[in-house]
Amino acid sequence: MMQIALLGNPNIGKTSLFNQLTGSYEYVGNWSGVTVEEKVGLLKNKKAYLVDLPGTYSLTPLSRDERVVTEFLLKNEFSSIVNIVDASQLQRNLHLTIELLEFEKPLMMGLNMIDVAQSHGLEIDEQMLADKLGVNVQPIIARTGKGCTRLMDKIIGQENKMGKSFQLYYGEGIEKGITILEELLDGKEVQLPSKRWLAIQFFAGNETVKTYLQKLTDSQTLEELFTSVEKETIKQAGHSVQDTIYEKRDEFIVALLRDVVSVIKDVPQTFTEKVDRFATNKYLGMPIFLVLLYLMFMITFNWIGTPLSDRFDAFLSGPFTGWLEGMLKHLGTSEFLYKLIIEGIVPGVGGVLVFVPQIFILFFFISVLEDSGYMARISLVMDRIMQSIGLNGKAFIPMVIGFGCNVPGIMSARTIEQPKERLITILLTPLMSCSARLPVYALFAGVFFKGNEALVVLSLYTLGVVLALVLAKLFSKTILKSEESLFVVELPPYRVPHIKTLAKSTWDKGKGFVKKAGTFIFGGTVVIWVLSVVGFGGFHVAMDDSLLASVGSFIAPIFAPLGFGTWQAAVALVTGFLAKESIVATMNIVYHTASAAYLQGMVANAYTALSAYSFLVFILLYIPCLATVATIKKETGSTKWTIFSMVYPFVIAYVISFTIYQVGKLIGLN
Repeated sequence: MMQIALLGNPNIGKTSLFNQLTGSYEYVGNWSGVTVEEKVGLLKNKKAYLVDLPGTYSLTPLSRDERVVTEFLLKNEFSSIVNIVDASQLQRNLHLTIELLEFEKPLMMGLNMIDVAQSHGLEIDEQMLADKLGVNVQPIIARTGKGCTRLMDKIIGQENKMGKSFQLYYGEGIEKGITILEELLDGKEVQLPSKRWLAIQFFAGNETVKTYLQKLTDSQTLEELFTSVEKETIKQAGHSVQDTIYEKRDEFIVALLRDVVSVIKDVPQTFTEKVDRFATNKYLGMPIFLVLLYLMFMITFNWIGTPLSDRFDAFLSGPFTGWLEGMLKHLGTSEFLYKLIIEGIVPGVGGVLVFVPQIFILFFFISVLEDSGYMARISLVMDRIMQSIGLNGKAFIPMVIGFGCNVPGIMSARTIEQPKERLITILLTPLMSCSARLPVYALFAGVFFKGNEALVVLSLYTLGVVLALVLAKLFSKTILKSEESLFVVELPPYRVPHIKTLAKSTWDKGKGFVKKAGTFIFGGTVVIWVLSVVGFGGFHVAMDDSLLASVGSFIAPIFAPLGFGTWQAAVALVTGFLAKESIVATMNIVYHTASAAYLQGMVANAYTALSAYSFLVFILLYIPCLATVATIKKETGSTKWTIFSMVYPFVIAYVISFTIYQVGKLIGLN
């Protein structure tokens, strides 16, 4: 079955179109870098596979995710291209279109956001655009699905309708160089439709293409040819080869748009422009962001989330546990299996699942911020701060994604062009408070900070961000000195989120939490419970004499200066390395609790408000979970930096928790 490549600039609805055409659901966000590797889906008509490639402004790759696009074009077999463009930003988007047309594969254009263009007073002659470029053009609104079915119907068989080749004249010097390079490639095994495209990409500075060509011809010959063309072009045009290629394309695009785009009315200031006067304001942007976070946490932990979690907990620890006990007795279950289920699995898994309402509410509001277009503004607001510490606003995007889960946050750092900035971002993203920590926050904040849960949780999120910024400054000035980089971000118009999209996005984020509770946490609770009933004296020993208690007691003195030197806390922190959700599951087992309310009572006896906050800070900052560590190893390809990513957070967590607890005691807090 044939494959069709889906390409376009970042943040123009490419992934939304992929979802509409395939019926699958991929993560959609209003910033560049959401798609960091190709995703494949079967078209709804079952006639072809659609490959969703990372968004890129150009085929000349700067970042790792952009390199994926060029490598796909060079190495993969596919029949045609669907190029999605933003109808309201054609001049910028058509630069990529020209590069794709020069590749000489059949191409179809999805003219997206046609409604936004019309709201800006723009009228596009779609047929003239199609005729001048020699492609099929289909107006669409990817978010709502309008026009997407017609686009899909036109995709299949389009190669039979597109015999017209596209060719721009780049000037005498460059054209001469293109001809020479094409002649050098004659007789070589080039599995591409256009040798001219290879030559243009080489002169445009595409390093991936250059590496490809070096396998086909002599490297020195290529360097001498480039130097010769560069000198000739500067002499003729007064610019470098790359700048001249860009200018020739831009001249063509400007002339094209004069013919195909008309301004039909003067448009007053848009809603987006009015809101952005405040949302992206130099002084108001950050306070607005913090207020929105506070309201989000109030709804999650105070107004709606906690009451729902309490009711769910009452059901699990009451009617559900009673029904399960009765069923197990009726089936004649052995004492060992009965206790494993009732004292191990139900408290462990159930103790995590009771926080599902809070998790899903939080993810719902994060999805609202994403789908409305506000998330891109956060990175713009943060850019001013990030620049002062040696990074740029793009580095904050993985951190924001890390609020949901650190793993995709680290993976999205592929969008950062500068290698050292990318490494710094990868190392710091685990400091962002992921959703797996929320059950612990909810448990302790509900016990010791009743009525101020949202404020306490906000303080933890803020601490993670502030610490990441401080360390970014330190790393960029010492162990990872980086070059200055330019920050470019697409600011989409504000939109009213679609309920269907919100539901899909919320479920996509939250299902991982539920799945982990039913698999990883399930297995972990079995192991933890067994260790809690097995000791040096055999089976069914008292909890304090168990292997679990022995391990915890050996480690516990390390944490005594931090205010939580009990073996139960030590064991919970160890299992927290496997998955942060396991902390609550472990506590339910070691405290012999069957309900969140009972666990809260046990926690209230084991901690003070001061030691509880110290414990929460330590959980926020200490060693990343196993999945995050594995992702760091994969993304950096370095054992050294992976070990560093585990060691430095533990040291910092220890120092800060120690300071909080000891200073708190000195000033009389408890």
